[in-house]
Amino acid sequence: MTKLAVVGATGLVGTKMLETLDRKKVPVDELVLFSSARSAGQEVAFQGRTYTVQELTEERAQEPFDYVLMSAGGSTSQRFAPIFERAGATVIDNSSQWRMNEDIDLIVPEVNEPEFKRNIIANPNCSTIQSVVPLKILDEHYGLKRVAYTTYQAVSGSGVKGKRDLEEGANGKELEAYPHPIYNNVLPHIDVFLEDGYTKEEQKMIDETKKILNNENLKVTATCVRVPVQDSHSVHMSVSLKEEASVTRLQELFEQDDRVVLVDRPENNEYPLPINSTGKDEIFVGRIRRDDTLDNTFHVWCTSDNLLKGAALNAVQVLEQVLELRQ
Repeated sequence: MTKLAVVGATGLVGTKMLETLDRKKVPVDELVLFSSARSAGQEVAFQGRTYTVQELTEERAQEPFDYVLMSAGGSTSQRFAPIFERAGATVIDNSSQWRMNEDIDLIVPEVNEPEFKRNIIANPNCSTIQSVVPLKILDEHYGLKRVAYTTYQAVSGSGVKGKRDLEEGANGKELEAYPHPIYNNVLPHIDVFLEDGYTKEEQKMIDETKKILNNENLKVTATCVRVPVQDSHSVHMSVSLKEEASVTRLQELFEQDDRVVLVDRPENNEYPLPINSTGKDEIFVGRIRRDDTLDNTFHVWCTSDNLLKGAALNAVQVLEQVLELRQ
């Protein structure tokens, strides 16, 4: 018997978690849906039943659950995840709260497995998730020396308010998510700025990449940009490899590996596009080129649905991974 709680069940990611659990037919014997007091009382359909969303309280978090999927923000996770954990649950958390804690596993199932130092498992940043999978493939065959990211991140990464800023931008509606209009604009600014001029989002990608790939010596840098796209993030990666490689060989590697989908026929105008990634589970890679200005360095373009593989799907895959490891 598996008793599962979903925290943040009415949000963009929480809704996708439920859809993904249903679509992938993850076995759940008992389901409880939690939200803030503001959203409590809403009714949600799941697998032919209607569930009433309940307010999350410390008392409710002390109930016995086997697993908890959380997507309710860092402060909520900081408060409630340890309570769920102490009550015996394994918590899979989508916030940034636990990712860089030394005793917390940061997991992308195509790349690594949890060690269960604690029963809280962190879901990485959305752009990190889609990037480390192709990087892992390259690392397995050639080794990695350096990665330079530039992201093109959709407004759905900012939740409902980000989507609203884009949708209503043409009407001059007051902004809710961003300091400047995102409609007909590009913002080189995601999350808060740090003292060194990088943003917190950029630092997340740098730190998380090293942790997931288990390589603190890997050189990583990032520039994270919000673009006027509804869904699916795009990431450009400049990757320097340890062993000599070629464009053809990298294309063959990606073509043969079921962890990614290669779309790289520029002569036919075929390359990964966010509009083609939206609503799909896969990570798409293409535009593979050699950088002639740097030694053994290649450009890789990558797109993926940030609400699916970048959040809800990865969390559900972690749940499946844990269920399999504990059989």
